[in-house]
Amino acid sequence: MSRQETIGVGAGAAYLGVDRVIDLGPLHPAAHGAYRLRLRLEGTVVAEAEPLVGHLHRGAEKLFEVRDYRQALALANRHDWLAAFCNEVTLALAVERMTGMDVPPRALWLRTLLCELNRMLAHLAFLAPLTRTPDGSSTAGTTAAQRGMHAVQSVMEEATGGRIHFMATRIGGLREDVPAGWTANVATALSTVDLSAIRQSTVDDDGFRSRYAGIGVLSADDVLELGVTGPAARASGVDIDLRRDDPTCAYGELTVDPVLGTTGDALARVGCLAGEIAQSIRLARECLDRLPGGPVNVRLPKAVKAPEGSVYTWLEAPLGVSGVYLASRGEKTPWRLKLRTPSFNNVQALASLLPGTQVADLPAVLGSFALVVGDIDK
Repeated sequence: MSRQETIGVGAGAAYLGVDRVIDLGPLHPAAHGAYRLRLRLEGTVVAEAEPLVGHLHRGAEKLFEVRDYRQALALANRHDWLAAFCNEVTLALAVERMTGMDVPPRALWLRTLLCELNRMLAHLAFLAPLTRTPDGSSTAGTTAAQRGMHAVQSVMEEATGGRIHFMATRIGGLREDVPAGWTANVATALSTVDLSAIRQSTVDDDGFRSRYAGIGVLSADDVLELGVTGPAARASGVDIDLRRDDPTCAYGELTVDPVLGTTGDALARVGCLAGEIAQSIRLARECLDRLPGGPVNVRLPKAVKAPEGSVYTWLEAPLGVSGVYLASRGEKTPWRLKLRTPSFNNVQALASLLPGTQVADLPAVLGSFALVVGDIDK
């Protein structure tokens, strides 16, 4: 005999009239919003799952369309607050491509460096809660993840002035150059990230592996059918990474080797997050070594107007492909600006990977599947 349960996830779940609440912890980004899962259970096993979204609708696209291009950049980091800088760059790329603008080389390398720091920051934020013991106690991995996260966040704040909403990108480059001594501080921050301690509390721990292995399996076919991207797709063996496949900024000068899994389960997804942090550290160090001098922006007219037409740009954000479709009628504001956000596509995969999961395993499966709710309800 089956029954239906509606489970709320996040800090707002208690106010949504749900039957049960699963709190993934105050450090988990899902606590910044709420989405719902309608489950049909057969005993203690999930038979069907339906993600229900729409509780955090932001109307981001329409907000973009009533602001000029320079003002719109201040909004680009708000729908996915863990990919703030990457989202700024995606929008700037669209305008720069339409206007035929050449961005100075130093700005391109700094954009690449800051994107990789942003990726590390996002992955550490998702990994930190997973390093805790089943009873919620902190481990050496928790301390390492939090210390690394704050170290990376501090150098991003030093470069941009913001801790969450960076607003450092400008059409044609960056708002300003990084301060003196910043590159040395970045090198120190990179050495602060103790990935071995994080791995010892997660994918290298026998107890963690036994809890996460074989649950929440997402097949490669479902990844392709649903348009899932990012670490969640690569954990299922789908070898897609725009940093390598369609490079922007300075990625064409770097060697990106996508971190791939094979099993597509919760353990593989956590392993991909940890592996991508290691790669981001390597790429960030190479950016530091190859960072050229020169200006970081170009002189802009009083009003930036994109010519009539349309363009689509995309970038490998921390959770997957972030895209901007920009249509212009030659004015200083977009006629249409459509966002392609990773979490919006990825969340529907829960309907495929949750059936067959024990109710007791739901926190582990959901914790391994990184989502930012504002990116869904954009």
